[in-house]
Amino acid sequence: MIQFGGEVVNSRPNGFHTSTQMGSGHFAGEGFGKASYFRNLQVVDWDNNLIPIPNLRVLADHPNCYDIQGGINNVWGNYFYYGGPGKNVRCP
Repeated sequence: MIQFGGEVVNSRPNGFHTSTQMGSGHFAGEGFGKASYFRNLQVVDWDNNLIPIPNLRVLADHPNCYDIQGGINNVWGNYFYYGGPGKNVRCP
């Protein structure tokens, strides 16, 4: 198992979610040019070979504040877009 992660400390100042951004501050669905991303995700096996990640699964604990979308294609291989603005109308 391989895990990537991001963390934002949220002490809920004044009872609201923090406005700390993750990534570029744009949601994953805004895509290239807006959202942050990782692409061509690979792991190194015991023989020091690069292997594409076979079953990329993504999870966002608070998708109204920060989200993630994964995919695969012939140009970028395995990739994911991620991020968000933190406090917003859907994440009070």
